[in-house]
Amino acid sequence: MIYRVLAKSYTRTIVAALIALIFSLILTSIVLSVSGFNPPSTFQAMFEFGKDPDSIVNTVNRAATYYLSALAVAIGFRMNLFNIGVDGQYRLAAMLAAAAGGAWALPTVLHQVFIVVVAVVVGGLWAAIAAVLKVTRGVSEVISTIMLNFIASGVIAFLLNPQRLATKVAGSNNIGTKPIAPSGRMPGITYPGSELKIYSFVIVAVLAGIGFWYMINRTRFGFDLRATGLSQSAAVASGVDAKRMVIVAMVMSGAVAGMVGMPQLLGGSYSYSLDFPTGIGFTGIGIALLGRNSPVGIAFASLLWAFLDQSSQILDFNDIPKEIVAITQAAVLLSVVIVYEVVNRIGQRIDQRHVAAQLGEVPA
Repeated sequence: MIYRVLAKSYTRTIVAALIALIFSLILTSIVLSVSGFNPPSTFQAMFEFGKDPDSIVNTVNRAATYYLSALAVAIGFRMNLFNIGVDGQYRLAAMLAAAAGGAWALPTVLHQVFIVVVAVVVGGLWAAIAAVLKVTRGVSEVISTIMLNFIASGVIAFLLNPQRLATKVAGSNNIGTKPIAPSGRMPGITYPGSELKIYSFVIVAVLAGIGFWYMINRTRFGFDLRATGLSQSAAVASGVDAKRMVIVAMVMSGAVAGMVGMPQLLGGSYSYSLDFPTGIGFTGIGIALLGRNSPVGIAFASLLWAFLDQSSQILDFNDIPKEIVAITQAAVLLSVVIVYEVVNRIGQRIDQRHVAAQLGEVPA
């Protein structure tokens, strides 16, 4: 039975992820036990807190931003490009989109679309810098995108100033862009039992995932993207413009990265301030790897990551360091790579045996 399951390539990812999750729970249990805590009661407390209606809303909202970040990374991975600059791209895009959205009051929907378009354009253009450096000067996108992260931080610090694009937040020492008018805000979705709202931008994230799946699997561009990622020389020999693909793929990756901050901006904060969420771009790299660059796999990985982040908050109340969850996340990420390789090799052997058996049945 297990051989027939592993013979299907799409199930190998699921099997590998489950094994990695079990391994990470075992490792976390060992760490908890050594530290003097009871693993079953710890996991139960996390689960009970995680299924609370407010926690579910926070998990879904957090997962939406993780999903968009991982999707942006996955576009580059499909092309064998490592866009490490998602963090800088989404923060710069969110800041400029917030400033533009707060500067003008447009009709509803048009205002919302305007803000998102600004974010997408800024993210795409910022990623295009690394793409142009790669195709014209041979600069590794890993180095250039890391450097662009620091540059983006500097640009944000320069512009987020009361003398430029920022204003003083009333009642605090915080500063941020001018609040977006109600016409530019996206109303939340009510969840039973919770006073919190689910960001309606979650719907956009789902549509982005569907669009990514369709582009990769049902379009000529998606085929060229995958072919170039597998073998650039072979793709060039078949007529694919590799340099053009690098630029387009990086711009698309940056454009999706530009939307990472939109759920929070349009559904929660309505302004870009000093306490705007950071580090989501680096989290997206791990989630993309965990989800094997698949839209569905990334969705489950995002929900798992967000659930662990949210449920860990109860640990402080039980005098358990919530950093213990970081061990679980790291163990899942590291082990899934190894486990997937083992499962994939077993699956390949099964495929080879199946082909050999079929060839043996063919008369000479």
